[in-house]
Amino acid sequence: MAMASSQCLVNPPILSPTCGAGTVQELAGLKTYVTGPSDSKLAILFLSDGFGYEAPLFRKLADKVAASGFLVVAPDFFYGEPVDVRIPHFDGDAWVKAHDTDKGYEDAKPVIGALKSKGVSAIGAAGFCWGGKVAVKLASTNDIQAAVLLHPTWVTVDDIKEVKIPVAILGAEIDLYCPVEQVKQFAEILSIKSVCRLIPLLKHSLVSRMDGQ
Repeated sequence: MAMASSQCLVNPPILSPTCGAGTVQELAGLKTYVTGPSDSKLAILFLSDGFGYEAPLFRKLADKVAASGFLVVAPDFFYGEPVDVRIPHFDGDAWVKAHDTDKGYEDAKPVIGALKSKGVSAIGAAGFCWGGKVAVKLASTNDIQAAVLLHPTWVTVDDIKEVKIPVAILGAEIDLYCPVEQVKQFAEILSIKSVCRLIPLLKHSLVSRMDGQ
């Protein structure tokens, strides 16, 4: 699985460990951005793109969802090693190998377990780019009740065929890694279990990097 290309790396955010209205807590052994009512029975697991959980607009989106009454948790699945394009000759393929989505999926399961132990009765997942692949893996289980894939990367037809729960796919019109025709194909496979939308003129990865989205 190779790094998806410059589309994934465009307009990199300036990371901030203190941004957002929520707090950073430990959840299932992972540093996690937590926002929203702590006693909510409804939770959303936010799965970031390669820039990780300290991206300001990613956290802003989490805060917006939390304002609707959801407990939103965004773990650091990269263990303090998000994509850093400031590094000279950054090796994206090596980064992906060290932070593959299978590991993200395995790390997500104890987070879900921790939420359930706190009394959460229903959990959704929202996966951006890298996180979209993790979210679709979770959607093949009964661990969560719904999922949203936002400009996902590496999602295959086989992944979609394994989906067991309602899924929404928000695709970018200009996307080399989940192009329009692929989104339409996914929609046909998912049928009544899905809502698929294409965001006009949007490029891959920009949902969580452009203010006002």
